[in-house]
Amino acid sequence: MSNVNIKRLVENIRSGTNVYTPLVELVVNSIQAIDEKKSDKGVVDIQIKRDGQEDLIEGLRGVDGFIVSDNGIGFTQLNRDSFDELYTEQKKSDGGKGFGRFTCLKYFDRMNVSSIFAEGHELRERKFRMGLDKDIIVDEELRPISEGEVGSVVEIAGIKSVKFPDKGIDTISRVLVERLLPYFVDADKPCPRVVIRDEGSTTAPVSLNDYLGKDSSQIIEMPVQNGAFSISANGEDKSFQVRVFKFYSPRAARSKVSLVAHRREVTDVALQTYVPEFADEFFEPIPGDEAGKGRNFVIKAYVFGDYLNDNVSLERGEFRFQTESDLLSGISQSQIEQQAAEIAQSAVGAEIAERKQRKQARITEYVSTQAPWHRTLSNEVDFSSLPMRPSNQDIELHFQRKKFEKEQVTRAQVAAILQAEDEADLDKKISEVMESISETSKNDLIHYVSMRKCVLDIFSKALEADDDGRHKSEGEVHDIIMQRKKDSDEIDFDAHNLWMLDERLNFSAYISSEKPINKANGDRTDITIFNNRVAFRGENEASNPITIFEFKKPQRDDFANPSSKDDPVQQIVRYVNQIRDGKFKTPKNRDILVNTNTPFYGYVVCDLTKKVADWLEREKDFTPMPDGLGWFRWFGNINLYIEVLSWTKLLRDAEMRNKIFFSKLGIE
Repeated sequence: MSNVNIKRLVENIRSGTNVYTPLVELVVNSIQAIDEKKSDKGVVDIQIKRDGQEDLIEGLRGVDGFIVSDNGIGFTQLNRDSFDELYTEQKKSDGGKGFGRFTCLKYFDRMNVSSIFAEGHELRERKFRMGLDKDIIVDEELRPISEGEVGSVVEIAGIKSVKFPDKGIDTISRVLVERLLPYFVDADKPCPRVVIRDEGSTTAPVSLNDYLGKDSSQIIEMPVQNGAFSISANGEDKSFQVRVFKFYSPRAARSKVSLVAHRREVTDVALQTYVPEFADEFFEPIPGDEAGKGRNFVIKAYVFGDYLNDNVSLERGEFRFQTESDLLSGISQSQIEQQAAEIAQSAVGAEIAERKQRKQARITEYVSTQAPWHRTLSNEVDFSSLPMRPSNQDIELHFQRKKFEKEQVTRAQVAAILQAEDEADLDKKISEVMESISETSKNDLIHYVSMRKCVLDIFSKALEADDDGRHKSEGEVHDIIMQRKKDSDEIDFDAHNLWMLDERLNFSAYISSEKPINKANGDRTDITIFNNRVAFRGENEASNPITIFEFKKPQRDDFANPSSKDDPVQQIVRYVNQIRDGKFKTPKNRDILVNTNTPFYGYVVCDLTKKVADWLEREKDFTPMPDGLGWFRWFGNINLYIEVLSWTKLLRDAEMRNKIFFSKLGIE
């Protein structure tokens, strides 16, 4: 009589098991019972117990349990006592943990056992059920019988809250074959016949053995040149063996690598985790048949080894070493799976190589058409971890990660040089670091110039009239150059395109765009820029140049009317005088430093219609530029220089300044 808190034990069963685990456990026990009997005509019969209403789609009721019968040695007194002992060592040589039967009670309400066994020349029948309280065996009956077939029948029924995921016999059979495949392919121990059917069914059962072993089978082993590998653990090499199989008609299944302990699948992981090109199924055409016909299949690699046998968990749902890294033992699950994935890759090498080429072509296209600044980096980056069909975002994020890693290495090298005391190899180290910095900077510059090309293309399109002859408003064009109602305290310095107006404006200290300076209702120009202090070459005196812009809608010229209140020239003059009089501070209460020598620059961007040109020449006393696309005037009394530029000139000049860069990149 046992004394085990069965309920508590079952509750403490860790993750790694699932609702198939009890069924696999019963089938393995039956196979071992047949092996113990040394019968070459062993049969394991699985019956599916069903309950509930039929599914409207599949026409099948749900699975409520299983009855597993075999013609093995039966529950002899030795086997019975082993069943009644927690952590029994009876099947230790076969990898037995003395625990598997308890997983039955984790997923099913009851487990009943009926067995006929031989004792000397007599037959005996033993019946019992597995207890749910303190005793493992309860309600035991033992009696002699005159005739009967030696073997066992084990029933598990009353499925608990976790529903059985599958209903069809074919699906259940396929899962069992995958989980028990090592038994079916073991040349040293031929597997008995295993069949499955619905309880009480008169139709022929499905044979799990028929899933493999023949050319027409659903599972075929694939030859591999070298299926063995070893990994060092604490100075000792651990050996592993990989066998690779094709699984035809995979449905929703994916290619996987499975780790096996004592001929049972313990864990599996998608092969695409290590080789992304395994994401899709494979296709095998039928020889001599019509073009395009054939069978789809996935790959499954099974890994065997004493290291796995020795480290499987009690529940056989996981291993006792770490998944990612194991400093204690030196071998991790991912290391084993990675090696197995490479062997599986060799089994379908031609198709994998073709998929990798297509991925590389996709990456090359992205770099050449959308991200030329990554051209140099693309020759150094390993893309093997990218998905089989990477999106633009996948590729770009991969580049950014690699770029960051490279920059971190460069920073570490610079820090090492600055701290080094030995100057013997200093010149060489500096040269190597500078070359690395140069490559990184080159990529950034290519990116920056390419984005300028995009901005100018958009700006050019914005200046065109629509189908109804209407032009964009000045606000829409304005936003391309810089967002309205923003200042440089609210946006990054590189989030504007002021380089279109003047390259020097990229280094401005403060920018205000359609935002009143220090007054909620004060005057506001389209863009006001306060530059950093610079030294002019002529007088070499510190100054603080301020630049003001006014934009007018393309083709608009009503501001040149005598009664207009939108005179852009007068607006700039008035704003300059207000700044010179010290009436304004920035929104963060920073002083706008000006004096009598502070230079002011004013720009008006509009279309130079004849009306505007006449207005500038006759009323505003402006001088035309040589190209005829702009006008200028110097207001000496307030130190203000104003240019009136056409939108065409703004675009043309920006394109001209950047043309050489576009040409060098081949993006003209």
